Amino acid sequence: MARVLITGGAGFLGSHLCERFIADGDEVYCMDNFITGSPDNIAHLMGNKNFHFIHHDVTNYNYIEGDLDYILHFASPASPIDYLKLPIQTLKVGSLGSHKALGLAKAKNARFLLASTSEVYGDPLVHPQAEEYWGNVNPVGFRGVYDEAKRFAEAITMAYHRYHGVETRIVRIFNTYGPRMRVNDGRAIPAFISQALKNEPVTVFGDGSQTRSVCYVDDLLDGICRLLMSDEVSPVNIGNPGELTMLELAKEIIDIIGSESEIIFKDLPADDPKVRQPDITKAKALLKWQPRISRSEGLERTIADFTKRLGL
Repeated sequence: MARVLITGGAGFLGSHLCERFIADGDEVYCMDNFITGSPDNIAHLMGNKNFHFIHHDVTNYNYIEGDLDYILHFASPASPIDYLKLPIQTLKVGSLGSHKALGLAKAKNARFLLASTSEVYGDPLVHPQAEEYWGNVNPVGFRGVYDEAKRFAEAITMAYHRYHGVETRIVRIFNTYGPRMRVNDGRAIPAFISQALKNEPVTVFGDGSQTRSVCYVDDLLDGICRLLMSDEVSPVNIGNPGELTMLELAKEIIDIIGSESEIIFKDLPADDPKVRQPDITKAKALLKWQPRISRSEGLERTIADFTKRLGL
């Protein structure tokens, strides 16, 4: 039995990770301050003897009694609506939070995995994006608070590895979706699904030609766990290379639901990336990983979850 700390464990991805480690028989410490996470995401785990919840802000000093085998640092606002509303908290959790979590990893001799993001590539000038690409980020733009927080987090993670010998892993997560996403989190899939389920106009930004590559959460978790158990220290992209435009995604969701929603267009937010597609050559070679769940199946599972939570 491993002892695992997951920061941001009550968030969308964090809660799924907690569930996965519990299912594997591990002892899980879930740390969250509910700034964007939700108690609802972990309520079903609260009675489990191997699950421990710690209401705490990871940017402050943190301590867990006893040994720790793994620390997975997933604490961070993760959608544009969050980090535009919480810019300083976003920067602090990427910098101070990463520092505190890495310090604990060093003290406990635990393996540390950082949840980084495809946003480190910014509005990319290289397509698709491989790990060797250094990115095109506007550090003083509205989105810079998230992009630069994650870029700093990667830098300090590598510094702890090189200077202190901490065992570290870095996953660059591309757009992920699935059950437990917040209905109003501002990202495309939750917005499209909730609008279409209510037969409201579906909002597409710009002309809808900007692309994303969306990965179902179960596939992402499999990639993360393979990376955690691997020997790879440098960043690894985990995402689904199936690229599509936002307009195509909106139409697909409307069709699956059988909604009567019309599509309306609004201005594109500043610094919104025009393309996004992971090059997963490295993950395939090193981790023997690739996504397996089709977009139609993943969307149907997600729509079922939203239908239930919205009481429709």
